[in-house]
Amino acid sequence: LVFYLPSLVQALDSDRTTYSGFKSSIKRKLKAGAPVASSPVVTRWQQRHAGGLAAVPRRALSAELCALRSAPLVGARGRTPVTNQMLKKPSIMKSAVTLSSRHTAAGLEGRNDRKTEIRKKRKCTTQLLMIQETGYSMAESDMKICENTSCIWKGCREGMQNEFRTVTIMKPSVTLEPELRLHITGLRNDYYLNILDWNLENLIAVALGSAAYIWNGRTLQGIESIELNSSSKYISSLAWIKEGTCLAVGTSDGEVQLWDIERKRRLRSMFGHLSVVGALSWNHYILSSGSRLGSIHHHDVRVAQHHIGTLCQNKQSICSLKWSLTNQLLASGSSDGTVNIWHSDPGVNVKSQPLKTIPHSSAVKAMNWCPWQSNVLATGGGMKDGILRVWDINHEKLLQSAATDSQICSLLWLPKTSELMTGQGLPENQIKIWQHPALISSSELYGHKGRVLHMALSPDQRRLFSVAADGIACLWKCHEYEESNEKK
Repeated sequence: LVFYLPSLVQALDSDRTTYSGFKSSIKRKLKAGAPVASSPVVTRWQQRHAGGLAAVPRRALSAELCALRSAPLVGARGRTPVTNQMLKKPSIMKSAVTLSSRHTAAGLEGRNDRKTEIRKKRKCTTQLLMIQETGYSMAESDMKICENTSCIWKGCREGMQNEFRTVTIMKPSVTLEPELRLHITGLRNDYYLNILDWNLENLIAVALGSAAYIWNGRTLQGIESIELNSSSKYISSLAWIKEGTCLAVGTSDGEVQLWDIERKRRLRSMFGHLSVVGALSWNHYILSSGSRLGSIHHHDVRVAQHHIGTLCQNKQSICSLKWSLTNQLLASGSSDGTVNIWHSDPGVNVKSQPLKTIPHSSAVKAMNWCPWQSNVLATGGGMKDGILRVWDINHEKLLQSAATDSQICSLLWLPKTSELMTGQGLPENQIKIWQHPALISSSELYGHKGRVLHMALSPDQRRLFSVAADGIACLWKCHEYEESNEKK
């Protein structure tokens, strides 16, 4: 170890230079409008030696948004992990959103001209005195409701508010404009994370940095927050148990924690991973966790010796984990584009082989089982793939596919309308709705300036929550199409 230490330090110095060049290249590509690769994979030991690099985005973000924070909920050292103080309910002054719905298909050609005109008219300001004039109400959290067209938030000041529009080919199942828009501070723009979930108790969990916020899905009132009490690690994944209010949290240093939100306390911490835990999925009381080193661990949360099984996926980063609705099969997506289907037996070892392997040409994070057909799985490829596919797992058959021409970051089924919804990346950063099984695009929702990293559906399937890399979260209504059918 002593002999190789100088070469290790030299390699790390070389990585820093490479990272700077990588960052500069990203900036150049963004200005040119070219696609940008997903975040690089960083393992646990790299985080310890390159901690300064990991801290740069956080410091830059804090400096940029410090004027927009009046009373942050998280960040004070020495506080208890769970806050007992109730968050203030965000107040909406006149209307939830003030958006223009005049955009039609004929007006798409003038999109760039409108963006240029808006940018010329508006200038960025970070003066604290301007906050009261921006038109959004601040709650004691990192989510703020936006209501004014002169908002100075970086996503809105580029004219995003005037660009929420829908290209509709058929009658849409989602409203043309979001019911509510929220500003989110501290969201990590990382394709490999899964930090949004909506449970059957109508609770929304969103992870921002080292804290997770719990919101009432009906009233959007903040209920609780949980905090890791560490500035060196962040929440990389979270998932609600199907029965109750237990929240599983994966961290950047390989730890898996269980929190009882109702009782406001951490139940236990489970160790075993050596890198970022980017994906979690529940099978009753069995919790499966996937890391960036390619290992999948099965935990029985009821017993002291929780680690009961391990699967290995070629040492590639695990982007997604999904147990089927019948709990018979586990699907895992990885950074090398491999989707593996595993047997339900949790007591397995690293030598176990998947039942089926489905190759893709790019990373697969967007993945979900069909709610009404237990053997059907939908997958969405990353930047080099960009294809939405629907598979019959039992017969190992591709049922249908559709090219999206962009990175697919998130994917949901809409059971009431038998449709699929995908959150896209560059170049348009839109949400697409697809008719199933033909996979015909029925409508597209525009407005986000960053890739739509996360989406979640409410228990009654009437609301959609989307979170994008531009720091904007939107709440959409999904019931128009269903109600129109009921009237008929």
